[in-house]
Amino acid sequence: MSVHSTSGVVAWSDTDASGRFHHTAAYRWAENTEHALYRSVLPDIDIGRFPRRATAASYHQPLTAGDEYTVSLEVEHVGNSSITYTWDVIGPAGVCVRGEHAVVHVDADGRPAPVPRALRERLAPTAGAA
Repeated sequence: MSVHSTSGVVAWSDTDASGRFHHTAAYRWAENTEHALYRSVLPDIDIGRFPRRATAASYHQPLTAGDEYTVSLEVEHVGNSSITYTWDVIGPAGVCVRGEHAVVHVDADGRPAPVPRALRERLAPTAGAA
C-alpha cells in the first residue's frame, strides 16, 4: 500500500482549553493530506467534489501547541465513486490518532460520479482494488 504523508506543527489555534490539540484538528490534518495527494496526481482537481461519507478516529496520545506531527495516509479501497482512507497522526512519542474516512466523488449537481480516471489509475493499484 502506498503512503502519502505531510508534516506540520500544532498551532495554538489547534488546541482547546486544556492546551491539547482539539479532536477536530486531526480530521483537518488528514483532510489536508488527502488534498495534497489529489493535487500531486491532478494539480487542477476540484477538491470540493469529494465530500465525506463516513469518518472515525481513536485518540491515543495528546499533542500540544508547538509539537511536530506527521500524517500518514493510506488508500484502503477505491470503488466506482468512492475512496476509503486510513491514517495515523504521529507525534514525538508515536501514534496520537488512528483514523479512517470515506469520500464520494460527486458531479456538479452533487450526485455520485466515477472517480476521475487519472486518480483511479494512480490510487487503485496501491490499494489493491480496481
